[in-house]
Amino acid sequence: MTLGSRRGVVVSASSSPDSIEPSAPIAPLRMESPIGQFLSQILISHPHLVPAAVEQQLEQLQTDRDAEQKKEEPSASGTDLVLYRRIAEVKANERKRALEEILYALVVQKFMDANVSLVPAITPSSTDPSGRVDTWPNQEDKLEQLHSAEAYEMIQNHLALILGNRLGDSTSVAQISKLRVGQVYAASVMYGYFLKRVDQRFQLEKTMKLLPNVSDAEESSIDQAAGNDKTPADLGDSYQAVSSHPEVSSWSGGISPGGFGHGIKPSRLRTYVMSFDGETLQRYATIRSKEAVSIIEKHTEALFGRPEILITPQGTVDSSKDELIKISFAGLKRLVLEAVTFGSFLWDVESFVDSRYHFVMN
Repeated sequence: MTLGSRRGVVVSASSSPDSIEPSAPIAPLRMESPIGQFLSQILISHPHLVPAAVEQQLEQLQTDRDAEQKKEEPSASGTDLVLYRRIAEVKANERKRALEEILYALVVQKFMDANVSLVPAITPSSTDPSGRVDTWPNQEDKLEQLHSAEAYEMIQNHLALILGNRLGDSTSVAQISKLRVGQVYAASVMYGYFLKRVDQRFQLEKTMKLLPNVSDAEESSIDQAAGNDKTPADLGDSYQAVSSHPEVSSWSGGISPGGFGHGIKPSRLRTYVMSFDGETLQRYATIRSKEAVSIIEKHTEALFGRPEILITPQGTVDSSKDELIKISFAGLKRLVLEAVTFGSFLWDVESFVDSRYHFVMN
């Protein structure tokens, strides 16, 4: 599949059909399966009906899967058996593609419900003479409201890890590798998925008063210790989601000059996460389904393009064809906030779909 075929969900981010603007895409990824295209049309005309349409499609997928499982393989061997298995494989792949696009449509619909427009495919702006790519609106306040107070504290720490002392810089523009920005976007989606997962558990235990009974003074001292200890090994919550991408520490333009841990502030949720043992942390940081992983990959590719990565004879990456983009630090912040929210929504819709059509293996 070429990258071009994945771009161009050209529908408006408004829930009112009268305000549709053909040139204003709500998402960079084009849905291609029959179910995906059907849901695209629902997003255009009646976005509030997407959950009901999804329920109907999931029932049909379940019926198809049940019928497929009841079929018996032909007793004959040879060509007939190979053909039978090939047809079954094609149908399974079609269901997987449909399931991915159901997840994607539900994520897009959640952004629409929040009146937040997704960033379109990253290209130099024709209206900005400087060639900056970030001409999208600042929707930080709306994005903040989509997370709990404790989760947003963690998100602020995540931003501090990436932007360092540029976090409050809304005007400066940097020339940065498009590939590296895309890698950080994907890492932030995964971080948002992880964060929603642990915050859901935290909020449940908080509501049921199951959290450790820590006094304000003790909590302050624990948080202070967590905030002061900034070695990478102890930044398990954000560090695992971001540090695996070496571009964070090597960005030009002043990105994160303080290194990892710059600007990290203590938070109750961070302390809670750091109390997890290694096995629990690893389990919570793992994307549960192949379909969710595929959506992250496809959405990021549609947003940033397919990178052309060349390996030199010496075994190193040839960066000579690495495209550079001009983007403000405010634009980078907006991208990261969107990515974290995308991951949070992906956790929600994956759980919702799995409750109707079981596909999550772990």
